[in-house]
Amino acid sequence: QVQLVESGGGLVQAGESLRLSCVASERSFSSRNMGWFRQAPGKGREFVARINWSGGATYYADSVKGRFTISRDNAKNTIYLQMDSLKPEDTAVYYCASSGLLFTTRVNDFAHWGQGTQVTVSS
Repeated sequence: QVQLVESGGGLVQAGESLRLSCVASERSFSSRNMGWFRQAPGKGREFVARINWSGGATYYADSVKGRFTISRDNAKNTIYLQMDSLKPEDTAVYYCASSGLLFTTRVNDFAHWGQGTQVTVSS
């Protein structure tokens, strides 16, 4: 059973930073492509960032490009999302997910999901 556990969410003011972490129990973690998604109240789940199995390829949603950075440490079975210059519109529950598919941003292509961590940005 694959388990993904996110942490690092919280309440911050606009312009501040947060770093999210996601630890995976998956034995094949180092071969999995990983992503971060978010879901704001009343909205659907949306893609934020993805990183390939080696960490050599990343991709971001336009709304976070230049402010967020995704990274991974395969020795620790962990991915990260560094979020800088946070805005109120970044407020959402953030989820990490794993996929066997490369170069995808589709929710349905990610097989395993964490429980989410709340990020709230006040203005």
